[in-house]
Amino acid sequence: MRTRLLSIVFAGAASLTPVAAQDVTSHAGRPPVRTVAYQGRNRGSEQTERFSRKLKLSRNGSVTVSNVSGDIIVNGGPGDEVSIEGVKRTHGSRGDLASVQIEVIEASGRIEVRTNHTGRNDHASVDYTITMPATASLEARSISGSLKVSGVQGSVRADTISGSIIASATPRLELVKSVSGEIGLTDAGSDTDLRVNSISGSVHAKGLKARGLEIGTVSGEVTLADVFCERLGARTMSGSVEYSGSLARSGRYNMMSHSGSVRLVLPESVGFELDVSTFSGSIQSELPLTIGGRPDPGVRRRGMNNHSLHATFGDASAVLTVHTFSGSVTLTRGR
Repeated sequence: MRTRLLSIVFAGAASLTPVAAQDVTSHAGRPPVRTVAYQGRNRGSEQTERFSRKLKLSRNGSVTVSNVSGDIIVNGGPGDEVSIEGVKRTHGSRGDLASVQIEVIEASGRIEVRTNHTGRNDHASVDYTITMPATASLEARSISGSLKVSGVQGSVRADTISGSIIASATPRLELVKSVSGEIGLTDAGSDTDLRVNSISGSVHAKGLKARGLEIGTVSGEVTLADVFCERLGARTMSGSVEYSGSLARSGRYNMMSHSGSVRLVLPESVGFELDVSTFSGSIQSELPLTIGGRPDPGVRRRGMNNHSLHATFGDASAVLTVHTFSGSVTLTRGR
């Protein structure tokens, strides 16, 4: 067994476009929501109609926002007031605005905001800006529109079919999901495990903390900076994967890209066991790795013949599994 600076080069040898949904079954068993393609923005000058309402909510209450077409912005703040500002927009007729109804349901410890399209062919959207108590919980979902959440300390669930999701200063994320859109998380986290998924769009996270992370996209990059977790599953079919953050002792980290490179920026304070393979690409490491790893009769020592490698660094307390079909794997010292 020998320790050396590893730099090995192996020579060798989906994008998915989502289909726009027409009928989507809503949450909690509600009747299907008819999806209206918003096509009226180029038909004439924009007409708008404003909606405004303020309600009281307990600090441990919950807010639910459901939209069909339009963006949702939610900010957590002090106090016990929920401020709802909505702007209906259309480039069609005034009848389009009248056919869109904003419904606010107030119950014990809960406020629900719904967008109801009563017309068959209206071309209207609604943009929401909502301020709520920071400690309350939030569930925001949209069919066609982006979501932006900031400063909500309670649990957060964000779900959109067509649109981006941006969340910052949200330490109790439970779900972040977009079918077609970018996802960006800053100073966010979860009390337990967190799932972040996009089909067509990249996922970028900075300052993310959770016990377990499952992050995936079909077409896009996965970039994780200043991240701490005990378990990680990061996957993309078409795009690169980059992880920069600390490792937990006995942690498990699995990173995979079918068409793209994988780059790890790791501290030297925690050792790891590495299992890496690439069909067409290189394996390079600034960290001195012990080729072959710990003696283990159940692990076959692998090398250049089949483009894979088993090695260890330090005490080998964490486990890293890295696979890419078409791309390089790089391990860099954390600065």
